[in-house]
Amino acid sequence: MPLTNPCLRCVVVAAVLFFGVLAGGPPRAWSQNVLTYHYDNAHDGLNSSETTLTPSNVNYTSFGKLFVLTVDGLVDAEPLYLSAVPITGSGTHNLLIVATENDSVYAFDADIGTLIWHIKALRPGETPSDDRNCNQVTPVIGITSTPVISRPPGTNGVIYAVAMSKDSSGNYHQRLHALDATTGKELYGGPVSIEAKYPGTGDDSSDGYVLFDPAQYEARSALLMLNDTIFIAWTSHCDVRPYTGWIMGYGATTLAQTTVLNVTPNGSQGSIWNAGGGLTADNSGNIFFLDANGSFDSTLNGKGFPDEGDYGNAFLRLTVTGGLAVADYFEMYDGQTESGEDSDLGSGGAILLPNLEDASGNVWQLAAGAGKDSNLYLVNRASMGKFNPTSNNIYQELPGVLATGIFSTPAYYNKRLYYGPVNHPILAFQFQDAKLLPTPVEETSTSFEYPGATPSISSNGLTNGIVWAAENKNPAVLHAYSAGSLLELYNTNQAPNKRDQFGAGNKFITPLIINGKVYVGTTTGVGVFGLLSDPAGGAREQGHTK
Repeated sequence: MPLTNPCLRCVVVAAVLFFGVLAGGPPRAWSQNVLTYHYDNAHDGLNSSETTLTPSNVNYTSFGKLFVLTVDGLVDAEPLYLSAVPITGSGTHNLLIVATENDSVYAFDADIGTLIWHIKALRPGETPSDDRNCNQVTPVIGITSTPVISRPPGTNGVIYAVAMSKDSSGNYHQRLHALDATTGKELYGGPVSIEAKYPGTGDDSSDGYVLFDPAQYEARSALLMLNDTIFIAWTSHCDVRPYTGWIMGYGATTLAQTTVLNVTPNGSQGSIWNAGGGLTADNSGNIFFLDANGSFDSTLNGKGFPDEGDYGNAFLRLTVTGGLAVADYFEMYDGQTESGEDSDLGSGGAILLPNLEDASGNVWQLAAGAGKDSNLYLVNRASMGKFNPTSNNIYQELPGVLATGIFSTPAYYNKRLYYGPVNHPILAFQFQDAKLLPTPVEETSTSFEYPGATPSISSNGLTNGIVWAAENKNPAVLHAYSAGSLLELYNTNQAPNKRDQFGAGNKFITPLIINGKVYVGTTTGVGVFGLLSDPAGGAREQGHTK
């Protein structure tokens, strides 16, 4: 299968200077967009077009907090970025899109922090959902998953988000919203209520179909846009049954449901967590992800697939042509033992790697994933390995190298894979001849408490690589490390008088680096960091905006 096409990368590498004077505003920065989680559909965590921030200027004397954006709830979704959006009456703005667990979506000027618009994704008389007696998202559940944005050339953008709510009669709702990026207004007749059924006799089934109950599920994984379809993956509230493993597709301009798949239709559990990460995709219509603990049918059909269609605790590849379907998978030989012990793969997120060449000149297209069992798995995306009851038939496995387990998504840069295990330093693993060396080559001096760290990386091509990560503490701590040595360049506790502290930490938070600034979500807002003397705008301590 070919490498993820560069046209799918949501960081626009071509730099186009937008002169705001043409629209009545100040000069704007070089144009880039971040339209999906971790920059692109490969979720590799790399912005290789960052020309402002370098290892020489990211230090507490020249870099720090510019301002904090205050919002009305937890920011569990990664903020997204739209460049050069014309706003009626106020010129052209680079927009930061922020979603909260209070069912809000905000658009801020990403450079100076002023509020452009704010909407509530609720019907009259509704509130965000309660936490469903689960402490994983609390006290309320609204918009948990990172939205996705469509921005075809020449348009201003459409923001897609899934919101959970509760009405005055105690009924729960899941809805897909499509919002105009310039105003926040609903498009395409939205929002639409999310409903589904799928052939099966598993948990919560009736008359030969498993049923999607909006009260039992949460959209934790980031939304994915592929081939003009919005894909949504669902997880449970804690491990409270009944629930099964749902993935759904909706038309981007119709909001009509176009495809549904359940990966445990004749069993139970098998939801999609991914620690805030999401479904990954290549440009050939293949989706890859890690599935959580659940039913797996060890009796296989003639093609090596589970005979009842249950894929709990597996690394899966789906095709989308003609509707969602499982095309390949990898299941550990002891996968059901791991499911029973709740030490499954689904606690982590997967990424797709760029083409890698071995010593014989063979080119490999791989995906990386890991979960609670501490093993690092590399699969051949063209032949993932399926299931063998006595051993793992897999491209490469590094047993136990992630000793405390993974509740995060890795990042990739310059033939290195960066993982942040729980209560452990971030580790850098080196590729050599298209395989990982068996032990990490570098690690940070900082250990990251639960849930570990999801690193993001900025660079200018293969130079000026910086690894960014946030600590889930109160106050939160943003760290920057040299990508080569993992020596620390900066953290938000270094400056005197608590200058750079920006709020309480939040789990699964992924720093967003774009156009010389770093955006980090918290339990109450977004901290914005950059050069303290910034010619592109964003003077310090502006924009404390509700």
